[in-house]
This record gives sequence, structure tokens and C-alpha cells, in this order.
Amino acid sequence: MNDLVRRDVELTMSSREIAELVESRHDTVKLSIERLADKGVIAFTPVAEKSSGGRPGVEYHVNKRDSYVIVAQLSPEFCARLVDRWQELEARAVAPQVPRTFVEALRLAANQAELLEQQRPAVEFAQAVRNTSDAVSIGDFARVLGHGQNTFFRMLRADNLLMEGNRPYQIYIDRGYFRVVENIWRDSAGEAHPTFKTLVTGKGQVFLQRKYGKEAAVA
Repeated sequence: MNDLVRRDVELTMSSREIAELVESRHDTVKLSIERLADKGVIAFTPVAEKSSGGRPGVEYHVNKRDSYVIVAQLSPEFCARLVDRWQELEARAVAPQVPRTFVEALRLAANQAELLEQQRPAVEFAQAVRNTSDAVSIGDFARVLGHGQNTFFRMLRADNLLMEGNRPYQIYIDRGYFRVVENIWRDSAGEAHPTFKTLVTGKGQVFLQRKYGKEAAVA
């Protein structure tokens, strides 16, 4: 079964293939999709599966953007796998047949180069999630998004995600976007002083990518 379906111009992926990618049960993935849709975060289209002798089931089809939201919700560590799968399927859609002339080969190469360039921010983002088991510093994630550390801190403060001192507002800690680590340093007199470092969780990386990534800037 081809899980990548072209509806008009938009490509979609099925809930069953997402379940295979994240190594989860299909009904678990469908439940997560339904919950996200109820919150207005994503949208999906139910599609009846082909009958195999028993009662036909239903799978959900989602677009590319929503598939990332779903996988980030289920298993952020599988984002890189999702990126690879989209690249494979989109390349197949761009090049349905082998070029027959030199001109067609050049056109195909140009199309694939453009596709890879469009995918680069998502790949960098997925690699950032894959390379950490828990959370990353804001400075490290700023570089993934293509921002300088100080510039990104100013952006987060201007949008009221961080307070002065670069600590997150409690609402965003409660949402699971940030985690604050407390350390102690001692001055020359031996007096202890607390310090705080803000880290971005996997869930927060998805949120910040959507809000400050290159695609958001273009939109």
C-alpha cells in the first residue's frame, strides 16, 4: 500500500505508516491524532482501508507539517526517521520515472537539489532532537535555527517566553517547553551563589522550530 497520497497538490501520510515509523500501535497513533485535532493543533482526513477479508478499518491521513507535530508528541527521537521518509517519498513523487534525455536528467537533478534545500531546516532540527536524550541549551538550539545566541534570547524575551535573566515564564515550564537547571558557584570568599540555566526540551524544540524556524520567517 502506498501511504503517501496526492490529494490535488498536497501530499499526505497515513497514520499506519506513522505508527510503523515510531514503532507504536496504530490505535495509539490514531488516538494521539484525535486528541491533537480536538485541541485544534492539527487536522486529519479519515480514509477507509482496503478490506482484507475482515471488517475494513480506518486510517487517518495528515499533511507533512502535522505529521511532524504528531511524531514529536509521540516520540521526538523518531523525528529524524520521519524526515528521511518524507525525503524518500517526495523524491519519488518528483521523479516518477527515469529521465530519458540529458535535459530531463538536468531538470531532475535541479528539482532534487531544490527539494533537499527545502528539507534542510527540518533535517537540522531532527538532528538536534536526535543528538540529545533530554534537552539542549538555548544557545545550541539557536544555532540550529540559524540565529545568534544573544539575538535569540532577545527574541524570546520580546515574545514573553523568557523573563529578564533568561528564565522561562512558569506557563511555558508547565507546558513542557523548558526546563531550568540550578547550579551553585562559590566566589573567592567561599560564598555560595545560585545560577540558573534554561534548557529546551524536545517538545519545546518542536514549538520553537515552528515559531522561529526559517519556514516561519518566510510565512
